[in-house]
Amino acid sequence: MQEEIGVYLFLGFLESGKTKFIQETLEDPRMENGERTLLLVCEEGEEEYEPEKFNVKNVAKVTLESADELNIKNLQSITKKYKVQRVIVEYNGTWLLQQFFEAMPESWVINQIMTFADATTFLNYNANMRQLVFDKLQMTQMVVFNRFKGEYEKQEFHKIVRGVSRRPDIVYEYIGGKTEFDEIEDPLPFDINAPVIEIDDRDFAWFYRDMAENASAYIGKTVRFKGMAAVSGKVPKGYIVLGRHIMTCCEADIAYDGFAVKTNGLVKSVKTRDWLTVTAKIKMEFNSVYKTEGPVLEAEKLEPAEAPQEIVATYY
Repeated sequence: MQEEIGVYLFLGFLESGKTKFIQETLEDPRMENGERTLLLVCEEGEEEYEPEKFNVKNVAKVTLESADELNIKNLQSITKKYKVQRVIVEYNGTWLLQQFFEAMPESWVINQIMTFADATTFLNYNANMRQLVFDKLQMTQMVVFNRFKGEYEKQEFHKIVRGVSRRPDIVYEYIGGKTEFDEIEDPLPFDINAPVIEIDDRDFAWFYRDMAENASAYIGKTVRFKGMAAVSGKVPKGYIVLGRHIMTCCEADIAYDGFAVKTNGLVKSVKTRDWLTVTAKIKMEFNSVYKTEGPVLEAEKLEPAEAPQEIVATYY
């Protein structure tokens, strides 16, 4: 069996602070553990590395000049050539993360992902290159906003990150060197402890995500929401799927997501694209809609409904 090689992946656009952070990391004596380290640089900005200041020994710096070089054959060759035991990656902000994952040799294992952003340009990037911003936030464990200023509204930055994922820590690093962790609370936009959990049309995406991430908290509870029906031969008799089209990142990734609903004969006929309001108790059980165990809604009420103003549900 091949020995696992830990990968530390640093994401962000050009001049976002990746190089500075990696330089400081390699200057830290605590990072020296004798492992042969590959510094894989996928873009080069104005700031350059100063290897003479590294306290980590045996660092091989390899620069990829184009995305074509990011392939499994090339990375396997580099791994073998330098007998790599640890990998630090400064990733190109314009390359999608999936390309890196597809190019990783089998022995490479992700240990940490951090995303860096220049606070002075981040909101503009998000407005104009949402897909690339989403791509760098979706799997990260920490987001660092560099060059943050006192007059900036943290909530604007916070909601963009949380619209992608509730997992990462968020850090604001001010121009003067002061650092603050984000402590903004993220209450759900609905009351999970109410006798009936009421899901407003604008909050369906948040409900769907929280059910996926925290399903055990909903078992035995009653929920009410509006959704669009889907009926097909793949849905077992006596059931429908009720959900919404959800846009996670951009128009290209809009997908229909829904829950298996046991109708209990409450409606005579339902067609795909019919809008219904359901009141149902949530159970976890096997259903062929999921091909595994998943949330099944035992309908107590099923009523025809008007389509919501915004047909596509979003997180922001």
